[in-house]
Amino acid sequence: MRAASSVSKEAVPNPIAGGVFLFCLGLVISIGMQAQPSQQTAAPTPSPVIKASVNEVLVPVVVRDTHGEAVGNLLKDDFQVFDNGKLQTITGFTVVKRAAVGETNSSAPGFEPTDSPAGSQRISPPQRLVVFLFDDLNLTFADLPYARQAAIKALDSLPPADFALVLSTAGVNSGMTRDHEKLKQAIRDLKVRALLRTDEHKCHSVDYYQGNQIVNKSDVLALQAATLEVAYCDKHITPEAAESMAQTDATRAVQLGERNYRANLGSLRLILNKLMAPLAGQHIVVVVSPGFFTPGPEAATLKSEILDLAARTNTVINTIDTRGLYTTNVGADVTTRVDPASQRLINQYHQASMDADSEVMEELADGTGGTFYHSNNDLEAGLKTLIAGVDYTYFLAFPMKAKPRSSHNLKVTVNQPGLTVQARRGYSSPAPEKQKH
Repeated sequence: MRAASSVSKEAVPNPIAGGVFLFCLGLVISIGMQAQPSQQTAAPTPSPVIKASVNEVLVPVVVRDTHGEAVGNLLKDDFQVFDNGKLQTITGFTVVKRAAVGETNSSAPGFEPTDSPAGSQRISPPQRLVVFLFDDLNLTFADLPYARQAAIKALDSLPPADFALVLSTAGVNSGMTRDHEKLKQAIRDLKVRALLRTDEHKCHSVDYYQGNQIVNKSDVLALQAATLEVAYCDKHITPEAAESMAQTDATRAVQLGERNYRANLGSLRLILNKLMAPLAGQHIVVVVSPGFFTPGPEAATLKSEILDLAARTNTVINTIDTRGLYTTNVGADVTTRVDPASQRLINQYHQASMDADSEVMEELADGTGGTFYHSNNDLEAGLKTLIAGVDYTYFLAFPMKAKPRSSHNLKVTVNQPGLTVQARRGYSSPAPEKQKH
């Protein structure tokens, strides 16, 4: 069997592009209106900004004890940062403490190098902004009602002093507000947008993970699994035609999947760059999604940019998997038509796909000192936990000596026993800026 070797970017129309553009435009307009002080609603008070030079890598870190509680009494010398296995010199160190309800401190300092006397700072941001970002490009008709109901109930746990904003990848925008009813109405307005993913209810359907295995990895078994599903859906099709149709399904899945993750990651980057950067305070983004596949260097670069922006804007990204305790078995209608060996092969890729979709959720949470809530059907409890945030986050900085466009693995350890570390796993060094002539 042969796998296709390349994908045309223009073969599939992008019907959601206009919606994403309108989301971006609407968000920028909303920022311009809401970031200004209002007679009706007080603007967030000034607060520190985590600063580091462009030649430094910022690494948010959360350290927990054996009871799962965040630890806030560690010093710079308690940490070690390894870049591709090499120990780095920590040049910046800050501890950010979650602000208590009603707590203010407008004179707290920013991020300074640790070689100065003021290098080790404990910052208490005075104001919080919580952004709920719903991935309506991937939420399903089964998931959305539960996610909607859980989010509406969880909003009641949001402190009255906190500003909040409900957004979706495809365009829902509540505007920044303290009005919980306005936020709840935006959640009620959410709809499923299935234009950038394959139809899982079709008799034979290839998702992005399996399509990527076929198109970009030349995975013969992945193509065989897809071909088997086509053949069982059409008993009269020839083996050659079934394989050709499977390849076509795979190509389309890759085209849709690439646009899907670009829309989701692009929206998140826009929120950090245009909304969080100019606003003071402590920021939390809660991503509500079943996850989405993000393979390849382009996605890695986007994720690295997001983690950099999150660190520099004092933003924690919390994520919740709306699938809860999901099963990886395909539908019974397919199971009854295939032999056991074929079923095992189909299930193998279905399992791998569902696991791969959650990786981006874990990466974004770990890389910003956030929490990935998953494998639990109590979405309301999960959202309440994510809204509250962690008590302490450390920000470490070290010099970037990487070559442009290179990818690096990061590992952070502490020298205290019995503690677990959650930290950014890697970064991609930026491309050199073009000189102006």
